[in-house]
Amino acid sequence: MSNTNKRIFLSPPFVGAAERAAAKRAFDSGYVAPCGPQVDEFERRLAKLAGRKYAVAVSSGTAAIDLLMAELGVDETWTVIAPTLTFIATVGPAFHRGAKLVFVDSDATGNIDVSLLEEVLKSLRVNHKILVIGVDLYGNCCDYGAIAKLCRKFGAVFVTDAAEAVGAKRDGRPAGSAGLAGVYSFNGNKIITTSGGGAIVTDDRGLAERARKRAQQSREKCVWYEHREVGYNYRLSNILAAIGLSQLDRLPAILKKRKSNYDWYARNFKGDLLSPTPGANHWLTVAVLSSCRERDKLLRRFKAANIEARPVWKPLHLQPVFAKCRVFGGEVAEALFERGVCLPSGTGLKSGDFARIAACIS
Repeated sequence: MSNTNKRIFLSPPFVGAAERAAAKRAFDSGYVAPCGPQVDEFERRLAKLAGRKYAVAVSSGTAAIDLLMAELGVDETWTVIAPTLTFIATVGPAFHRGAKLVFVDSDATGNIDVSLLEEVLKSLRVNHKILVIGVDLYGNCCDYGAIAKLCRKFGAVFVTDAAEAVGAKRDGRPAGSAGLAGVYSFNGNKIITTSGGGAIVTDDRGLAERARKRAQQSREKCVWYEHREVGYNYRLSNILAAIGLSQLDRLPAILKKRKSNYDWYARNFKGDLLSPTPGANHWLTVAVLSSCRERDKLLRRFKAANIEARPVWKPLHLQPVFAKCRVFGGEVAEALFERGVCLPSGTGLKSGDFARIAACIS
């Protein structure tokens, strides 16, 4: 297939010889299955990246969220508040546990509207069990300070879904550094990848120890297999952690290239882009078209050119499975869905790729 016909993906893994060599070293060490020294080192470096004391490396970002649900004891007596403009995994574990879900509209950055969040918290009865999940949309950190302040005021637990924001910052604070804990994802399309994987980052030692234990089937420290609770098979493998360590080495260069991608679109796209928050990691650059018709027109042009692009997240309150859930606002998120396009933003984009993209967006 010629380069002019080769598919350009939205955000493919940026891996190569360094990651292959790291995986081989882990393989040759004999530490193939969980766990091993690479997992330990990966956790240490993730904690440092997040400005946290502890990190627990697991099989996915969704697994990390589920472990937090288990730690808090989330069930049908809890209300879980989340932005409506996010991927379903943000609230999936809470839904499975029977929690009541409440969705909140976006602000101009696409992140949760803090003023509406305050309305939600005011509407709930005192002493109710409340969890607020802040999401760092497309690598733009939500307003950690304002959300944390509201959660303290109303007695809510605050965790950050920073799955899309590894390496980003907000007001000098690293993504995932706010609240009880933060969650990272290392899926294949993220800023850095371990093929599949995720992590919890926290300052709570007990939480980290319990999450790590639950991720390993909650086995007690005995010679035999002793269990006082039923856990999960959520641990990250040592080989995948080795890949992650190599990716962390390249993170500064990756962030620089993603910023360069955004700057190229800012110069060449004759329309509006979703403005990044200061310190964003520029995971995906988002174009905001004048109408749904124009959005679909652009998507068709990309498809004809064998270039992957997609609409922004469909708001959760519009998803059939959540039709009965309460939503505060929704108009901003709906407009972004109807008019927004996630543009090709891979770290490996080259000049020839940009020429093909330019032909679609000119």
